[in-house]
Amino acid sequence: MNEQNIFIVRYGEVALKGMNKPYFERMLTERIKKLLKRKFENFTVRRQDGLVFVRADKEYAKEDIIKEISKVFGVASISPAVEAESNLDAIGEAAVAYMNELIETKGIQSFKVKAKRADKNFPVKSPEIGRIIGAKVLIGCKVLHVDVNDPDCMLHVDVRADRSYIYQDKIAGFGGLPLGTNGKGMTLLSGGIDSPVATWMMAKRGMMIEAIHFHSYPYTSQRAQEKVEDLARIVATYCGRFKMHVVNLLPIQEAIVQNCPEEETTILVRRFMMRIAEAVAKETGCGMLITGENLGQVASQTAEALVVTDASVQLPVMRPLIAMDKVDIMDKAKEIGTYETSIMPYEDCCTVFLPKHPATKPKLERILESESKLDCEKLIADAIAAKEIVDIKPE
Repeated sequence: MNEQNIFIVRYGEVALKGMNKPYFERMLTERIKKLLKRKFENFTVRRQDGLVFVRADKEYAKEDIIKEISKVFGVASISPAVEAESNLDAIGEAAVAYMNELIETKGIQSFKVKAKRADKNFPVKSPEIGRIIGAKVLIGCKVLHVDVNDPDCMLHVDVRADRSYIYQDKIAGFGGLPLGTNGKGMTLLSGGIDSPVATWMMAKRGMMIEAIHFHSYPYTSQRAQEKVEDLARIVATYCGRFKMHVVNLLPIQEAIVQNCPEEETTILVRRFMMRIAEAVAKETGCGMLITGENLGQVASQTAEALVVTDASVQLPVMRPLIAMDKVDIMDKAKEIGTYETSIMPYEDCCTVFLPKHPATKPKLERILESESKLDCEKLIADAIAAKEIVDIKPE
């Protein structure tokens, strides 16, 4: 067998799950396996003593393995590590070799040892382990000195019953909960900045995702839909393969424009989108809707408009971005890799038939009166009957 690199994977919130902890740990382990399997062959993933250990052949770059593991929701941090037998001589020898490599590759000059005795039966306590290993490193690495305040390297020594582990870095993951531990939601996915971030945030809480996208072809182009598919594939790198239901909204928009007051167009269109999304959600086993709405951002997202929108459906509506600043949403989009695609200048259905002065404080009774002029059930049924399904796979 080829030599292998070792990665220690820690989880945060999962560790607080009490009686359900084994289930969450198992789900986390399976998600790591599934994600690594997309790009790598020779690896193992094992749970032990509150940690997950990943071993992968050294032919794979450490950075590539870490990049994939960090996409798994539930992962708090990752450390590339080396292992040794759990005795002080073996640990010291491994620590010296580890530090000499860092001297050569990173030019470090100072260090501090932080020891943890996870195995309470080990005869030497943590502070003494740190002193002994520190002394061995000083003897074996002549160019190094100890700096307890601002070291170039914080050398962690984790002593366990069977093996001990030595590492420097704790690379942050996204945290959250393992995918598949918190139901399934239908996300209304557009080509903007907000909805991909909202989708990602709900997936981070363990929710499986299905998506619906509305277009107004031929007023919106094929390239605009391709942009949304590109965004969906980026999101899928985190939440896995999912289906995206594509619905042409144009007949509904035209009926609204012909029969209803212009200023109500935006809120009426939004209510139809929610009803269609709810119908598809119920067909596909989704327990809630997910939107990228942000309070006060546009006319359809005022407090009054959201109340009227919610009145059109029975399923709960999740709005994870509701109180976030736009700058914070943009920063998150950049962090997860959707921002550059989102800002590409392609139109979406919300810009078609946009009223000059949209209603910002709609009244439900007036909206219902306008809808009474439309054959709502037929418009919704026709839109759903004509929808297409796109199979979204991670990019």
